[in-house]
Amino acid sequence: MSTINTVRTIRRLVAGTAQVDGAGVRLVRVIGRADTREFDPFLMLDAFDSRNPDDYIRGFPWHPHRGIETVTYLISGDIEHSDSLGNKGSILDGCCQWMTAGSGILHQEMPQASERMLGVQLWLNLPRRDKMTRPQYRDISAAMIPCVQEPGAVVRVIAGRYGRTTGATQGDYVKTLFLDVELEPGREWQLPTAREATLFIYLVAGAGYFAGDRHQVIGSHQAVLFDEGDRFVAHAAGQGVRFLLFAGQPLQEPVAWGGPIVMNTREELQQAFQEIEDGTFIGK
Repeated sequence: MSTINTVRTIRRLVAGTAQVDGAGVRLVRVIGRADTREFDPFLMLDAFDSRNPDDYIRGFPWHPHRGIETVTYLISGDIEHSDSLGNKGSILDGCCQWMTAGSGILHQEMPQASERMLGVQLWLNLPRRDKMTRPQYRDISAAMIPCVQEPGAVVRVIAGRYGRTTGATQGDYVKTLFLDVELEPGREWQLPTAREATLFIYLVAGAGYFAGDRHQVIGSHQAVLFDEGDRFVAHAAGQGVRFLLFAGQPLQEPVAWGGPIVMNTREELQQAFQEIEDGTFIGK
């Protein structure tokens, strides 16, 4: 019999590695290919924080995706985007772009010079049965994201449910909890969690400690993966803390990863790249 109401403890602390991606964008790959088993159903998290446009202005020109969802959340900045579905627009301060690549999509993301470019892009795996689903695009404006004000805390609900508050989306294929949490100095914040869900956070600013462990204060620009449990507990350190929280049930399926394409088998990857070469990748 499992212990009732256990607090999630820290399994891994991840700083990530500096990368250059796209046409020359400097970012930090917080989690990636080597982490798929532990972070399932989350495949990748790229973080960017720069006041120098030379770090990102070259952007991500047209490229394909299949088998995943990409979620771009921008705390500050301006990213112009367009895709093969005909969508076009800008991701601005506090906005989110939730794109289901499904059977195949082409898109580009071109950051514009801004005072500060601060945000993340998450890759969320699609279950085997939904890998070839119809591509979709969601433009989630800042006004669409509920903001819950609590004593000493502000919680923005991008996806899933927080208490009685329903987020801007729920995740059609993998039910995902995605919160942006700000805590004032010295505050404690708790969240009931599904015991077996994968849960990790990325600290955007400030510092905090977790599961009551005052001896391990963790600073910004790091990710923390937590063990299973019924409750997540965070405490803000002296300057307060802001973190993004991600949670979802693991798929426990094989992962075959080839650049922007993530499928279940090597054969499916080979088929996708052959379709790209043949010009049949995008459905009519």
